[in-house]
Amino acid sequence: MAATCKTELLDISHKEFSKLAKLVDSIDADRALEKDDDDTSVKDVIAHRAHWIELFLGWYIDGAAGKKVYFPAEGYKWNDLKRYNSDLRKSQAEMSWATVIKTLRINYNTLTDFIESHSEKELYGGPMMGANNQWTPGRWAEAAGPSHFRSASKYVRTVLKKSK
Repeated sequence: MAATCKTELLDISHKEFSKLAKLVDSIDADRALEKDDDDTSVKDVIAHRAHWIELFLGWYIDGAAGKKVYFPAEGYKWNDLKRYNSDLRKSQAEMSWATVIKTLRINYNTLTDFIESHSEKELYGGPMMGANNQWTPGRWAEAAGPSHFRSASKYVRTVLKKSK
């Protein structure tokens, strides 16, 4: 069930990030770079999650400024998500595992700062500007942060089980 207030959003963000951080900290660079049957690595998944926080913050800023908001990004529609994610993996291919971890932590802190600096009304008082749906900024923040952290943790746990 989605958070419905700022306190819940902060709590779930911290909880899910802590679980993911613990898993990420247990993986060495060689393991993080190993590709699975879908040609995806732990590094790819974690870099993707860090990136989506940046996307959300960009959407929010653009919407608040009255600019056109591109979902998920300019040149892509939601039904292009596989292509977008593939292009993202290619653009992040040269990132080191250490850089990915650092980026994830920085973006988590930026997301937390965003949540803390916005009022309950700003987060949950109405739809996010430019989103063209009824999701609030808080709901979008949850989708980009804790929901993605949860799915990344599940992926990492699966990878770690296979390697034992």
